[in-house]
Amino acid sequence: MRKRKPTKRWLATASPLTRAAIVFVAVVVTLVLAAWLTARPRDPTLYPPPPGEAAVTVRLVAGAWHSGLLLPREDLARAAEEAGDGALLEVTERFRAYPALEIGWGDAGFYRTVPTVEALDGRLALRALFTPGGRPAVLHVVGVAAEPEAAFPGAEIVTLRLSQAGFRRLAAALGRAVTMRDRHPVVLGPGLYGPSLFYAAEGRFSLLAVCNHWSAGLLNAAGVPVTPLLDTLPRGLVLDLAWRAGAHAP
Repeated sequence: MRKRKPTKRWLATASPLTRAAIVFVAVVVTLVLAAWLTARPRDPTLYPPPPGEAAVTVRLVAGAWHSGLLLPREDLARAAEEAGDGALLEVTERFRAYPALEIGWGDAGFYRTVPTVEALDGRLALRALFTPGGRPAVLHVVGVAAEPEAAFPGAEIVTLRLSQAGFRRLAAALGRAVTMRDRHPVVLGPGLYGPSLFYAAEGRFSLLAVCNHWSAGLLNAAGVPVTPLLDTLPRGLVLDLAWRAGAHAP
């Protein structure tokens, strides 16, 4: 008769607690390995900016379930003009009265109907995350005049200094996210708070492409290292930027 392998015999006789611990460790190791394999590296030619070079300061604004980027409007308009990006130029011109723009990306249905955590609809969230093929996306653009901490009380705000070249790459990636129709960005209506608008956006929202992945992707375009698996949640993105990019809260 064929003998059972010692490992299998040991697992069969192990206590439920021991087996649970083994499963837990295996899951953790798998997640760590997946995070490492999918991590996107830093581009040393873009980030951090070389000593003595003028830098562009951008901020990640992270809430409980959503994150966006706070970008200097003049720098964004200048980058769009240099690149001939009509979509981004039109957006920055529309908000020309404000020194900064907070821009986020997300599911068109969920983003436009769930302004706060208190308004969270679990069924709508599940539909947004697990619809096969993903769901249509929108951009949310807010004109910001106040200091970041005053404009977004309660949010975690992470500051990064980007090189000029890195910021231009970020602006180019942002411009590609704006859906155009008849050579103009598609305005969908008023935003959730303050002077804001929703725009139709490129991309499909899903569990593998949430708002925090989008924010991380723009920063990665600027040369910042990111870890998509960790960046799924806002808090994970904040920690990722602290650990891998040396970013800091004010």
